Amino acid sequence: MSSPQARRRQRSTRLGLAAALILIAAVVVLGAVLSASLTFVSVAAVLAVVLGAGAARITHSELVPARRDAAADRARQAQGYREITEQRSSEHREFVDAMQLRVGKAERAAEQLETAVVASQGRAADAMRRLDAEARRADLAEAEGSRLAVALEESEERAAEAIVRVAELEDENGTLRTENDTLRSELDIATSWPHAKQA
Repeated sequence: MSSPQARRRQRSTRLGLAAALILIAAVVVLGAVLSASLTFVSVAAVLAVVLGAGAARITHSELVPARRDAAADRARQAQGYREITEQRSSEHREFVDAMQLRVGKAERAAEQLETAVVASQGRAADAMRRLDAEARRADLAEAEGSRLAVALEESEERAAEAIVRVAELEDENGTLRTENDTLRSELDIATSWPHAKQA
């Protein structure tokens, strides 16, 4: 194939030739009109039509390849944009899948922590009931004070440990809820992105 510069030179030569043909036709017609000869005017008119048709044909032969090249270039660009769009859509699907997986894991972890908090609260309530029972027994049986004092201290330690554990689990549950809300908002943004792009 010839280089773009050679094609430009060839095209400008063709267009120059077409312009020259039209200029020659104009000069011949002007000369015929100035000569006032009917035969010369008729010959000049026919010659002008032939030269104009030749110029139109040259211009047409120049325009068709240029349009064909432009159409091929637009087709290549469209193909490139289509490939880019497919790649971005694939990346977006992978991102959405990953976010849904992370949200699912976070929800499962939050459910497990909630179950653990409920169980710890139940144990704490049981410990508090035992503590109350031990306190009542201590009031009723001062004669066994030393033995019950040790039992009371143990119950208090277990209750304190349970309360601390409940507080820790509630803190972890709050953290996981915050992370879960963040992941949900990221997922909502990620799933609404293609609609925003198309709009």
